[in-house]
Parts: sequence; structure tokens; C-alpha cells
Amino acid sequence: MCGIIGYVGKSKAVPYLIRGLEHLEYRGYDSSGIAVTENGQVITVKTSGRIQDLKNKLTGIELTAKCGIGHTRWATHGEPDDINSHPHSSMSGLFTVVHNGIIENYLPVKKELMSEGFTFKSSTDTEVIANLLEKYYEGDVVHTINKCRRILEGSYALCIICRDFPDTVYGVRKGSPLHCAESSSGRLFSSDTIALLPYTKSIYTLDEGETAVMDSREISFFDTNSNRISKSADRLDLPERSADKGDFPHFMLKEIFEQPQVLKRTLDSLIKEDELFPELSELKKSFFALQKICFVGCGSAYHAGLAGKILTEKIGNITCTAETASEFRYGNTPLDSKTLCIFISQSGETADTLAALLKAKEKKARTLSVINVRGSSIAGESDFVIYTEAGPEIAVATTKAYTAQLISLYLFALCFAHERWQIKRSERDRLLSELRLLPAKVQRIIDSRDKAELFSSLFDGRREGWFIGRGSDYAAAMEGSLKIKEISYINTGAYPAGELKHGTISLLERGTPVVALCCEERLFTKTFANIREVKARGASVLILACEKSAEALTDEENVLFLPDTADEFACLLQAVALQLLSYYTAVKRGCDIDKPKNLAKSVTVE
Repeated sequence: MCGIIGYVGKSKAVPYLIRGLEHLEYRGYDSSGIAVTENGQVITVKTSGRIQDLKNKLTGIELTAKCGIGHTRWATHGEPDDINSHPHSSMSGLFTVVHNGIIENYLPVKKELMSEGFTFKSSTDTEVIANLLEKYYEGDVVHTINKCRRILEGSYALCIICRDFPDTVYGVRKGSPLHCAESSSGRLFSSDTIALLPYTKSIYTLDEGETAVMDSREISFFDTNSNRISKSADRLDLPERSADKGDFPHFMLKEIFEQPQVLKRTLDSLIKEDELFPELSELKKSFFALQKICFVGCGSAYHAGLAGKILTEKIGNITCTAETASEFRYGNTPLDSKTLCIFISQSGETADTLAALLKAKEKKARTLSVINVRGSSIAGESDFVIYTEAGPEIAVATTKAYTAQLISLYLFALCFAHERWQIKRSERDRLLSELRLLPAKVQRIIDSRDKAELFSSLFDGRREGWFIGRGSDYAAAMEGSLKIKEISYINTGAYPAGELKHGTISLLERGTPVVALCCEERLFTKTFANIREVKARGASVLILACEKSAEALTDEENVLFLPDTADEFACLLQAVALQLLSYYTAVKRGCDIDKPKNLAKSVTVE
């Protein structure tokens, strides 16, 4: 959500700023802009729409500046129009700012500034920052930033240029990520490491309240008291994201195809010489003392947590809960040192999840995060971390990152249950063998994707649909429903199959598409009875079932069979099939699959 880029170097800044913004497109945005220092002046070009619109606006404008900042905006305050687009400048143009985050007290600060004669052009909270910097400026920009930082409430990552120092970019963060790097190409800021990886793998990550100053000579770092500090770069051995989709029409399909390799890579990284999670040895010592585990996440990460909760509770014999981070952070869930809270986030920057983590730490709960991005805020705040190996994910709707979370949580459940003596070594090994077979079974589903494409006709001309299931099938139903909503804009709901008679079935109309998940063998007959109920009322039903149920489903017309696996792990195979179903549904509807409207990849604000 929102993207920041900054550049200082020997080359023209504009190409680096545009290229950086293109790397950040996946985060979601509705406008973009750049500001550069040209002949002692700050020149700003910005527009609503896509980065291509910004490039069109720059056509014919010759800018030779070697210092500048850029931004992709996802609107929070004010409409997504040209005026509200970033960058924003102070009243006299002394300071120009790009901002990721939300200033919670911007209204009282704005009123005070207006009473002192400051004027505003936009409806954004960001313009307050620029004017506040101008108000307190006395010649030292770092000192000015720290004065303003003590006034501003909320979250922010800022890149700032000051007209008095035309070859310098300043960066500061609180609650939102900001990274910087230097290479032979110059020095760069970015809100996401992925925009820096084309130039170097050695990247600095700013800590809370730190300020970085980047000019043509060096990058300097300062603490909250404006004292200069030393800082070491982190080595990020991640593949550079390529803008080339290869032979794939969309990044989402490409990332679906990558899942077998991602799952194998994630398993291999978490198992060393038959030991599960050797890096969690200290946490394992506390397993016997734990009385409760809370799984916390947002969106798909919450659905992964729900599947993890079901399995951990089943084989680990411990009370588990699964909660959305936005509810957890404001709720009153009892937490103490005998509680383990597991926080799940692809980016490691999800605002609600980070706030929930900080709350858990305040209550002395143990914290473990499942993260895909090293150096992220949630990883840094957690007691322990499980890193998935999904690699960069461009499409807004998660696919490979979600299944990497699932397989990591499945493995954790096995580890937990075995360490607590709830399952024998032989049972652990049996389930572990099943886990190791999942990548090949996912490949089988991908290879037979024509079936998912065929069954996507279920949603032709429809504006709503249902997903039903029981147990872990219900967790898969929730994720499948979300995928359809995200990329095809069909209003689908996920319901526990056994709850239909308690009100929901009154909404059923003839022809309503219903996707029925029926992979848990112990619940098969119960779910199949619910399938008969919706069919009797005219629903158009697609059943997802494992091959072992083929005989029981010989009379059913629309069945998408999945490879057999342990009931505990069927949710993952269902997820891949439903990703393909959602993808082909959205293709038929002509939707913007990789960048769905109003959505952002990394939700770094509430």
C-alpha cells in the first residue's frame, strides 16, 4: 500500500524513479508522481491513474536532475486525483515530501498551522508534514525532522527533499518500512527492498525513528536525538523480480505455476537432517508449559491461520484460536506467558498484524511470526520467526505466499504435537511423508488446469455465489471465496455447510453457484447431505473432492477431483484448485487480474 522511491547519483534521476515505481506497482495504487531538484528548484510532476499516465505526462519534459523522490499512492485521505497525488510541498515549496502511512492527528495540526498563516492545496494528511517541516526549519534538516517527529502521531515512512540542499534526500520511518542502499548506480530509498535488488543485495533497513541522509557522497544515519550513528547493511539473497511475465499472460498465473517449487523450497529450509525447525530450539523448550495458541492474520493469512489452528488443535491437544488481527488488537483475549501467539503476514508489514503483535508482547505472550520478507517489521518485533520461501509475489491476490504459509503451519503443527508427546514418531514421520508429496500433487492440479477452466463457467453471468465446507474444508472455502471476490468482483460468501439451515439457505436462488468442498473423509457424508439440500433448491453445484471419493460421487455431474492426501493437508490442494478456478473466472470477465480495483498488496495502514 503506497510505494516510495528516492534517488541521488551521477545519472539522471527520472529513469531510476520511474523504474523504482514500476517495481512497486504490485503494492496497489491509484496515482503516482515524482519530484526532482532542477537548477535550484523543485519540479513536481504527478497524476492520477497508472504509472503509464505519469510517463505520458513526462513526455517532452527534459529533466536532467540527479536527485529526486517518487511515490505511488493508495488513497486514504482525499480523492485519488491529481491534486491529492504525491509528492506534496510546503507552502513556500521549501520542503517536498512523499509519505506512506497515516498521520492520525493531522486535523488538529492542520488547524494550528492554518491559524499561523499556512495554506493547503490538498485534502491529504501528508501536506501537513511538509508545512510542519517548514514551520520548524532553522537550517538543520535532521534536527527539523526530529522536532516534527515528536508532534506527528500515527505511522509513516517519509522521503523528503529540501530546496536548500538540492543534492540530498532525507528518509525517516515510524511504523512503516523504509530501506536504503548504495551501489555504482547511485544511492536509493525504497519502501520495499524489491525496488533496490536490481542494484545491490546489501540493504540498510531503518529502525523506528531513525533518519537517513543520502547525498552524492554517502548515506548517513541519525538517531532520534539527531546524533550520528553507524549502521550495518543486511545481505538479502533474494531473486530480483523481473517485470517479464515470460509466456504467462498474468503474474498471478505465473505464481500459481511456481507453487510446487516454492513448497519444496520452504520444506527444505525448515527441515535439517530430519529435525523440524532447528532454529526454534528455544521455543520448543516452552511447548510443555503452553496452555493456548492464538493464530492471528488478515485476509488470506487469517485463513492460513484458521487451517493451522484446526490441525494444531487436532493433533497437538491444546486450545487454539484463530482471529483476524484487526479484531485481536482491540479485543480482550486473555494472554500471558503460557500463550503462544503466531502472527502470519506475507510482507511482514501488515499494520493491524504488527499492532496485534505489539499488544501480545505487552501482555508477555510468546510471539512467533510466519513471514515471507526478511528484515520486515513483524519479523524484527517477534521472539521467533519462520521464514517462508515464496520469493517476491507481484499479483495482489496471494497464491504461492499463501500455500507457503499453509505448509509452514502444517509443519509447525507436526513439530508441536511430536515435541509435546501427543503423536508418536511413527505418526509424525507418516504425516511428514505426506507433506513432502504435496509439491508433486500440486503439480498434478496445475497440469490438469483445463478442468478448473471448464468449471469456471459455473459463474458465467452471475453476481454472487457460495462456498461451503466443514472443518478444514470450511477454511479452504473461506480462501476460495476471497479469491473469487478479489479478482473477479463476484460477491461470494463462505459458510459452514452445517449452518445452512440456520438462516443462510433462505437466500438461495435457482441457479446460484455453490462450490462444495468435500475432502475431509470423516465429514464426507455430512457435507454431502448439505450438497443435496442446496441442489434440491436449484443451486448449480461444483464439488471439490479427493479421488478416493470417486465411487460415492459417480452420479454427480460437476466434480473436480484432487489427488488423495491426508485429510489434514487437503486444504492446500483445494487452495490451488480454487486459485485456478478464480483465475479463469476473472479472465472470462475481463478483470484486471494482477491489480484488482481498490486493493493493495501490503496493507500498511489501518
